[in-house]
Amino acid sequence: MERNTQFVGQSTAFLDSVERASRAAPLRRPVLVIGERGTGKELIAERLHQLSRRWQEPFVTLNCAALPETLIEAELFGHEQGAFTGATRARAGRFEEADKGTLFLDELATLSMGAQERLLRAVEYGEVTRIGSSKPVMVDVRIVAATNEDLPRLAEEGRFRPDLLDRLCFEVITLPPLRVREGDIHVLSDYFGRRMATELHWDSWPGFTDAAMYQLEEYQWPGNVRELRNVIERAVYRWENWNTPVAHITFDPFDSPWKPEPIARAGARPDPAPATRPAARMNFDAVSDLKSAVDAHEKAILEAALSRHRYNQRQTAKSLGLSYDQLRHAMKKHGLGDRTQS
Repeated sequence: MERNTQFVGQSTAFLDSVERASRAAPLRRPVLVIGERGTGKELIAERLHQLSRRWQEPFVTLNCAALPETLIEAELFGHEQGAFTGATRARAGRFEEADKGTLFLDELATLSMGAQERLLRAVEYGEVTRIGSSKPVMVDVRIVAATNEDLPRLAEEGRFRPDLLDRLCFEVITLPPLRVREGDIHVLSDYFGRRMATELHWDSWPGFTDAAMYQLEEYQWPGNVRELRNVIERAVYRWENWNTPVAHITFDPFDSPWKPEPIARAGARPDPAPATRPAARMNFDAVSDLKSAVDAHEKAILEAALSRHRYNQRQTAKSLGLSYDQLRHAMKKHGLGDRTQS
């Protein structure tokens, strides 16, 4: 799939972060990008590179959490042949690969203290030494690092080097979570929906029903934009009536009435109650018509339950504690089409 690096959003919090990245881009100084998972930290790193004077040079990425501690230093700084078991040939590290360009270190907080010490020297003096070598190599690399951790707190606890933090925090860009980006859920939902409709060769984009959009806007989005994209694309892909607005949203793709129960192991303690999806946060201050608000909420619950049970009305009624006739009455009340199974 083609990589999408476009920024979509209109909220002040989001635009402020993008603007700060744009201002920091021309400088050689390191930048820390902080944010929850799925907020677009790598996109900001790419923007810092593309708007810098290094834009024609390499942009090298390393996910520090993806490698075991025993390999992370070899990956960063390279190694000579025979430096350790399995090193059958010499290899340049990511610093040498990124020379004259930008090195993006994702999940920075997972680096071991030993790797942090060597990284400090690379940032401070612009030189790296391959494992198994005593000859340093000079590099010109702009560091951009990202994490979802509280680095000052980790430094106070002795889990992150304060001197390295001092070197890396010339500029800190903290990305807002999606739940506080006012208006962006609607904009992003429409954007991802249109893209998916085009991919599926729909003749037009019908949008979402008011009830579906209400669900999207009230959800807390722990996975932020990445999660929103998955939810929207799944909803569009599963929607069969292309000429009517998308009405069914499934937040948890694993949620099913036929989901297998955990297998009890001999001598094992019972698993704690599973974590539930974050509850929708209603904006009570915005309610000016109580009846309409209650009706919209009831309709959204019905649509979500019908979608979760693949439109099987009897299963849906059972899950909501209703009789079949009560569910049918509620569906008629809210004008829900009879495309479901009984």
